[in-house]
Amino acid sequence: MGRKKRTSNALAVQVDAEGKIKYDAIARQGQNKDKVVFSKYTDMLPKEVLNEDHPELQKPDEEAVKEITEKTRAALDKQVSQKIAAAMPVRAADKQAPAQYIRYTPSQQGLAFNSGAKQRVIRMVEMQKDPMEPPRFKINKKIPRGPPSPPAPVMHSPSRKMTVKEQQEWKIPPCISNWKNAKGYTIPLDKRLAADGRGLQTVHINENFAKLAEALYIADRKAREAVEMRAQVEKKMAQKEKEKKEEKLRELAKMARDRRAGIKAHGDKGGEDTEVREREEIRHERRKERQHDRNISRAAPDKRSKLQRDQDRDISELIALGQPNPRTSSEAQYDQRLFNQSKGMDSGFAGGEDEMYNVYDQPFRSGRDMAQNIYRPGKNADKDVYGDDLDTLMQSSRFVPDREFSGADHGPRRDGPVQFEEDPFGLDKFLEEAKQHGGSKRASTSGRSKDYDHEKKRRKE
Repeated sequence: MGRKKRTSNALAVQVDAEGKIKYDAIARQGQNKDKVVFSKYTDMLPKEVLNEDHPELQKPDEEAVKEITEKTRAALDKQVSQKIAAAMPVRAADKQAPAQYIRYTPSQQGLAFNSGAKQRVIRMVEMQKDPMEPPRFKINKKIPRGPPSPPAPVMHSPSRKMTVKEQQEWKIPPCISNWKNAKGYTIPLDKRLAADGRGLQTVHINENFAKLAEALYIADRKAREAVEMRAQVEKKMAQKEKEKKEEKLRELAKMARDRRAGIKAHGDKGGEDTEVREREEIRHERRKERQHDRNISRAAPDKRSKLQRDQDRDISELIALGQPNPRTSSEAQYDQRLFNQSKGMDSGFAGGEDEMYNVYDQPFRSGRDMAQNIYRPGKNADKDVYGDDLDTLMQSSRFVPDREFSGADHGPRRDGPVQFEEDPFGLDKFLEEAKQHGGSKRASTSGRSKDYDHEKKRRKE
């Protein structure tokens, strides 16, 4: 439970019959128990010569020879047959072992157990094996070799104590080096000087060292001065660039203020240059608008497509566009206002006024039946939603407030949606005044070219 399993190759202590520890267990590890391993001093002694009549020196009799011969022949035949059978692509079916009969006596006796029988005889037969069946297991794996033969024991003479003289003879001094000391020895200076042998030499320094040091110092000082000068030049150039940008921004701001105030700049020559600049500005604005529309349509095409544009509209916009009922019908539907009308191409362009905004000059489906159908649920389709109170909801007036405000105008109540009056905010009057002001301004700037007037008119449209 949580402890790490530690594996060890230590052998258990073994003791012989006399109680002594068997030290030769290490040499016998991994070997067959019948293998002879010589690991004692007594194994090297010559064997005693026995008498000629001793049973170990006698030849085996004929029965023992025949028995050993038959065992050897059976083992060789088995190996040879296995090799031949493995090499052949198709082999005959193996012979089955003879059937075995087993007498079975159940431990629980009675009519409910073993069909009332006290004993049964079971016939056990070896299962037939298909000779064409491929081998189930891989037997061509490389098996590691067995342990090698134990090393021959080395017999040492009894150990003796080492004398002081032998210790002195075996003492090897370490190598003294002025560059490496891998062992980290603490070497006295006298030993180091004695090993070096340079104590008698005079120290002589070449004069080129002084020249090299002076040259390096001068080069370093000149490099520092060059770097400092380069930094100052870059700083001055950055300051000048910053001043130029600020001056340019100041001029642009002044030009914007003058243009907003209507003051003509000194560089403007008037006439054609001014008109060309204005036309370029109009082209630039239109190009920006087209780019903006393209970006919107590319980013959200489902919102911009005409087919899916009506998904996000509310009921008031559907009424204004003539789409009150989104349900599809098999019958063809037509707008009755288009029939029996005398207006058309023969009626002219409203007396020459092409900028009049009189699209909604008549109320949309002013009949009471239309409003009742839009703002009233169906009887059969919505019965599960509204329940049995559907008749009460249909009879109740939907557009009457529960409580009136103080000071409210008690006018005639309406049953349908809100109907707006034509031009309640005076927009027509405002547009007429804007046209008059625009005409006076156009008269004052009659020197402009026809192309600019045409561009401005298209922009208004």
